[in-house]
Amino acid sequence: MTDLSPAMELRSLTAGYGDRPVLRRLDLAVPRSRFTALLGPNGCGKSTLLRCLAGLHRVQGGDVLLDGTPTRQLQSRALARHISILAQSAQAPEGLTVTELVRQGRYPHRTLLGSWTAADTAAVDEALSLTHLDHLSDRPLDNLSGGQRQRAWIAMTLAQQGSVLLPDEPTSYLDLAHQIEVLDLVRDLIDSRQVTVVAVLHDLNQAARYADHMVLLKDGIVAGLGSPEDVLTPERVADVFGVGVRVIADPETGTPMCIPRRRQAAAT
Repeated sequence: MTDLSPAMELRSLTAGYGDRPVLRRLDLAVPRSRFTALLGPNGCGKSTLLRCLAGLHRVQGGDVLLDGTPTRQLQSRALARHISILAQSAQAPEGLTVTELVRQGRYPHRTLLGSWTAADTAAVDEALSLTHLDHLSDRPLDNLSGGQRQRAWIAMTLAQQGSVLLPDEPTSYLDLAHQIEVLDLVRDLIDSRQVTVVAVLHDLNQAARYADHMVLLKDGIVAGLGSPEDVLTPERVADVFGVGVRVIADPETGTPMCIPRRRQAAAT
């Protein structure tokens, strides 16, 4: 029977930096085994929200819940067994191989002096297989293409064997072919492994193609929530991004496609 309960929830969440709130009393449910895209202009709180979900940013009010349990009640290692985050522009030491990176994902499952186990090896092998990196396992990350490196970082998060994956701008700095490669992989993981994904994305049309659910943020509050068809309206895009768009059906997928309108020349 399908579990329809949310994988994670925010209840009256407030978070920020010092006395400057970035997120203001957010109420939000993250659908289980679905792709949720976080969208909005720079500075609206997308990355802060992702870090709050991962337990990496202290909240100033409200709660973050994982399967109904407040994450503040869980120790960081226990939380990392359930939630894995892929930070923007993640960096690895020079010369590190793909396998060495992926092995880092086993940290939450190991004790300080514990030896490497068969379960650790199986988790790493599965992560390499799911990301199609078996043949590159001994290759240094420095020698990989951008898309292959991003797949290696995703493999590391998969080795954690959590149920929630939080990529922060996973397609940044990648060319179009590698963007599609990474998003196809994320989509496949959701469909085949029932992983719950919450990703910060910037491209509205890519988000509409791949995501089941969208959260549109503006000034730290939710400005739009629901399916791509519900969220990406000309009026809402104009309000949040300050850009006029025409919304048409994507000829390949039927999902919404936003076509920006040219700004009118200023009157002289």
